[in-house]
Amino acid sequence: MNVAIIPARGGSKRIPRKNIQLFHNKPIIAYSIEVALNSGCFDRVIVSTDDAEIAAVAISYGAEVPFIRPDNIADDFATTIAVMQHAIAKLALPEESNICCLYATAPFISVEQITAGLVLLADEELDYVFSAVEFSFPIQRAFRIIENGRVEMLHPELFNTRSQDLEQTFHDAGQFYWGSHTAFVSGRSFFSKHSKPIVLPLSQVQDIDTPEDWKRAELMYKINQEMKLF
Repeated sequence: MNVAIIPARGGSKRIPRKNIQLFHNKPIIAYSIEVALNSGCFDRVIVSTDDAEIAAVAISYGAEVPFIRPDNIADDFATTIAVMQHAIAKLALPEESNICCLYATAPFISVEQITAGLVLLADEELDYVFSAVEFSFPIQRAFRIIENGRVEMLHPELFNTRSQDLEQTFHDAGQFYWGSHTAFVSGRSFFSKHSKPIVLPLSQVQDIDTPEDWKRAELMYKINQEMKLF
């Protein structure tokens, strides 16, 4: 059994009602639900929420909301793993299940990326397959601001190293995590030698935590649509 679980709590602070705010005239959660349904990868598409309005929106776009998430895993400190473990237990998913945590604010996600994640997870018997993106600037050139507003490099020994000679580095794109039942229930880390990334283009990744992030994401989405990048 393959199941998508979309976490979507109601109490977002920096962007109120973020998970159902209109993004190009459609609730942003609808993009994740529709991609999950259109991918053909899933037997069930579930939204885990503590909020009745989010539940109603999710159902209207074709997702299931078979339970209401309890308050103790719906606050600012709730972890993705805890939310996933709760959903897996409530749904009584069998141990052979493949489960995809798909974030509600991922309007750039595509059917192809979801499908590629499932194929990789199954073919290589990994704990997780997740979305990732390369850092847009070499992190080896990072510096910190110290006392009196002055600066120091984190890796001064690499100051004169050519950019092309520096190791490529990546970070979590925050869009999806395919995982085995065992990995989620055991609480294994997403980032280990038992995981592999699906590397996404920088033009299709935008973390959405602030109103500024939201505006940038809408502009990026418009450009992607105009250029037919997805």
